Order: sequence, then C-alpha cells, then structure tokens
Amino acid sequence: MMNLNNKVILITGGYGYLGKEISNGLAKHGAKVVVLARSKEKFDIAFKNQDNISFVHCDVGSTVSVSNAFSEAFKQFGSINCLINNAFFAEGQKPLGITDDQFAHTMDGIIGNVYRCVREIVPYFDQINAGKIINVSSMYGIVAPDFDVYKNAPEFLNPPHYGIGKAGLIQLTKYFASFLGKQNIQVNAISPGAFPSEEVQKNSKFIKALEEKNVLKRIGRPKDLIGAFVLLASDYSDYITGQNIVIDGGWTIT
Repeated sequence: MMNLNNKVILITGGYGYLGKEISNGLAKHGAKVVVLARSKEKFDIAFKNQDNISFVHCDVGSTVSVSNAFSEAFKQFGSINCLINNAFFAEGQKPLGITDDQFAHTMDGIIGNVYRCVREIVPYFDQINAGKIINVSSMYGIVAPDFDVYKNAPEFLNPPHYGIGKAGLIQLTKYFASFLGKQNIQVNAISPGAFPSEEVQKNSKFIKALEEKNVLKRIGRPKDLIGAFVLLASDYSDYITGQNIVIDGGWTIT
C-alpha cells in the first residue's frame, strides 16, 4: 500500500469541507500534515488534538505570512516534502455584475496565492533535491457551467472569474512542472467536480440536478479525493508531472 511515512506535507486551507478530509486521509497514510490557515480555533474544532496534524498560521494573501509559515514548518519538522495549494479566496458572483476590484481580488485569490506559495516553497525543496506541489483546480477550469443545472439555484452558480482563475491554475501547473523539472520537483493539479458542501446539500432539487448531470449519478464525497492526493504526494508519482487529474464522476466527458 502506498504510504507517506515521514513525509511532511503542507496544505493551505486544510480544515475546510474538502481540506479536512484530504488532511485526514494523508495523515492516515503516515504523513505529518501541517495545515496552513488563519484560524487556530477552526483547526482545533476540525482535528481535536490529532498528533500527526499540526497548525501553522498562514494568510495566503500575504507573501510575508506565506514565507513565515514555511519557515516555521521547516523549523518544526526539519524538511518539507510536499505542498498542497488548496486555499483560495473570491468575491463577486453575478456573471455580469462583478466589479473590477472583485475580479482582481479573485484572480489573486485563485492564481496569485498559488504563485506566491510556489515561489516561496522552492528553496526548501532545493535543500532535499526533491519536492512535490499539488494545485487544486476545478472542473470549471476545463468546461463552462451547464446553466440549466443552476436555474433553480442561481445562488450556487460558479461565476466566470472563478473558472478563469482555475483554468489559469492548470496552466500555471504545466508551466512550473516544466520549469522545475530539472530540480526534481513534480507539479500536478487535481480538479474536483461537483462536491457540494453539507449546507448546499440541503437544497435537494439542486443536488438532484447535479446528480442527473453526472455520469455516476451522484455527487462527489470528500473521501473520493483522497486517493489522488496520496498518489501525487507519494514516491509512486515521481515520474508524473504537469498533469491534471479530474475527479468529477465523469461530468466533463459528456
């Protein structure tokens, strides 16, 4: 079985709906997981004193904060093997009602934050002549929304700058896979499909519409993501780079 024993894995936004399951899955496979996020209180609620999951404060919107967080994680564990860029921030939702400031803020929250994390992590990877970066994109970085799915739930529609940012993130992944390959750093992306939160799942009509659109006729469960993250964080992926693994139940193949 793939194991991540003694690997130190940093994950931004690691206590959210998907991040929590990913963090737990990596830890169960032996990794030392460091959740980089802003709220120690939310971390404590999510993980409740799990020995192999730690917290380091980090605001991915700030280069200084990112740099300090990486330094602190390295100080605690002595090395860093993998970075998962899971966090993002965005604002504005109506397709033709997004302001210039909202658009720019969201681009920084989806692409800018990942770029600064990649830039700041490479010196730590260079110290061990290896490293893995996993960027979390989205199926909406590949395809446009089917607007009929959202006609009864317009509040859940993915706005255009979200998809644009996630598409850019896939290209950023390919760019740095090529650029960092000679340094034995693998860079890949994972693109989840429909993984609505527990709150969104209360809208049964919307969930039914998602299920009908999907080849497997169900929404994604957070645990469906674990296998891909374990693979890409492990030694078994040493010859995989520049790829985007889509985990969407077949949504994007039709």
